[in-house]
Order: sequence, then C-alpha cells, then structure tokens
Amino acid sequence: MKKLCALAAAATLSFAVIGSVQAADVTAAIGQSGDSTMVYRLGAQWDWNTSWLQSSVGRLTGYWDLGYTYWDGDKTASNHSLSFAPVFVYEFAGETVRPYIEAGIGVAAFASTELEDNRLGSSFQFEDRIGVGLRFSGQEIGLRALHYSNAGIKQPNDGVEAYTLHYRLSF
Repeated sequence: MKKLCALAAAATLSFAVIGSVQAADVTAAIGQSGDSTMVYRLGAQWDWNTSWLQSSVGRLTGYWDLGYTYWDGDKTASNHSLSFAPVFVYEFAGETVRPYIEAGIGVAAFASTELEDNRLGSSFQFEDRIGVGLRFSGQEIGLRALHYSNAGIKQPNDGVEAYTLHYRLSF
C-alpha cells in the first residue's frame, strides 16, 4: 500500500507539472472492474479547442486523454496500464452546467497479461469508452465505462471492463 501511495503521489505531481506547462487538465477516477477489482486512475487531458455541429442544442468537440491506471487485484493479480485515446464529446448547451456524452477508442499497454481471472493475451490492448457527465466552472464529474481487448490479435482475449466515477479539473 505504501508503494501505491508513493506511486500515486509521484503520478499526481507529474501530471500537475504537465498540466501547468502544457495547459492540460488533470483527471482522477475510482471504480471497479467487471470482476470487482478496484480501479484507480490518474490522467491528463488536452482539449482539441475545436467545435463541430454547433447549434442551440450543443456542440461536438473532443480531447486527447493520457492515463495511468492501477488495477488493485489480489496479491498475484494486480496490474498497471498506460493508455492514450482521442475522445469525442457532445456537450449540450447550458449557461452554468453543461451535460455531455463521450465516446472514444484508443490504445493501452498493460504491465501483465493477467488480471484476476482474465487472460488478456497480450500487453497491447484497445481501450473503448463511453461516458456521461456534467461540466461546470472549469470542472467536470461523470461516469465512464471502459473496455479493454486486443481485438483477437492474440489469444486468449478475455478482455476486461472498468466502471468509474471521474473528476476533471481545468487549469
């Protein structure tokens, strides 16, 4: 546990430095996998600063997402992953609170090919995500479902899901 706390503190500091230098937003998430493994995630996001299909209903936009996830399984099945994904966001119009939906497909690298009872087949995985949430005052809170799979590139390909509550702070 001490190692996890030290790693989380180092990652948070790193992302804070990246955020202040590169105008990135910092994110944190907590949740569970489909096998009830606790999931802790720290990340950085860079908005595309572009809008499409803008109307009185809302707009389509997006961001780049870079994340580190710790999968807290039992002593033999904990894992770590790094992921990178482009994410499309449809943000509904609102003055102080703006609801949104998001979807993206990216890539991830896992430290081990096993997580609880799941055999991933390879360290390389695709990351699919969908989410919903609210944006307000330079912050965001939402729910996400993430699915990791190697798309059958290598067997076995059990894949794994994570369901998280996330928070985003814009600088």
